[in-house]
Amino acid sequence: MVEYENLINLQLMIFVLTGVGYILRKLNIISADSRAGLTNLVIDVVLPCNIIYSFMIKLTHKVIMAGLEILVISIIIQIMCYFLGYVLYRKTSPVQEKVLKYGTICSNAGFLGNPLVEGIYGSMGLMYASIYLIPQRICMWSAGVSCFTGAKGKNVVRKVLTHPCIVAVMIGLVIMGFQIQLPDFAESTIKTISGCTTTLSMIVIGGILAEIDIKTVISKLNIYYCIIRLVIMPGLVLAGCALFKVDPLVTAVSTVLAGMPAGSTTAILAAKYNCDEKFAVRIVFLSTVLSLITIPILCMIVENVV
Repeated sequence: MVEYENLINLQLMIFVLTGVGYILRKLNIISADSRAGLTNLVIDVVLPCNIIYSFMIKLTHKVIMAGLEILVISIIIQIMCYFLGYVLYRKTSPVQEKVLKYGTICSNAGFLGNPLVEGIYGSMGLMYASIYLIPQRICMWSAGVSCFTGAKGKNVVRKVLTHPCIVAVMIGLVIMGFQIQLPDFAESTIKTISGCTTTLSMIVIGGILAEIDIKTVISKLNIYYCIIRLVIMPGLVLAGCALFKVDPLVTAVSTVLAGMPAGSTTAILAAKYNCDEKFAVRIVFLSTVLSLITIPILCMIVENVV
């Protein structure tokens, strides 16, 4: 089917971009210092623009009513991911636990999930996906960032609220909530910078990958994480939606997005906060590779269930 071909093409594109970063680092065109600079560029400029642009959706009464159900489901999923992250990785090292917690809270639903859902379920599916991602974007730059910073109490509030990406979330919510129309030049600038997100993120990850032994990508812990991220989590979502007889399209979109691999920001933030970025790259890389198999299977299962 065409939609599955689109999915494979998207995933292969991600691997090619990662390969470009890998080669550039091996050739020392990207040095360790310049990679750190690229990481800061992605975190402080590119990702905030991507977040703001994702909130630029037109709200209508129909969209609000149709999206309310998937919004509630997405909030429940984020709560579930948060608690799973704090329960399932207690036997790992403190640094690895931070990476795994974030990787459980935040998936690649934005980069990979949006175009996939649009290809399979059309414009209505894309609208649902955009609403689904709102709670995840808020969590990934609040509870997610706190996984790496280790901030507690008032420090959590201070560090999170001043983070460029959570500031972008707040700006995006204002733009969406009040339906603010930015000047054409401003919107075009944000859109253009946002378009660099996947490219720069994967090049940075490829640069980190060039510094690790590829043989270490496959391990019991990495496979354990991938089973949780790619199999258990979407399975729980599908079972819950089927139990409560949720709308078929909402069920399909929620399940597919819940089964996305680890987000590239897992490695980006691990590098930013010195939390074993090489381990983070391993789980991002392996979960993305395995998703070539699991996501098409998941889509077929959803089609038969709903």
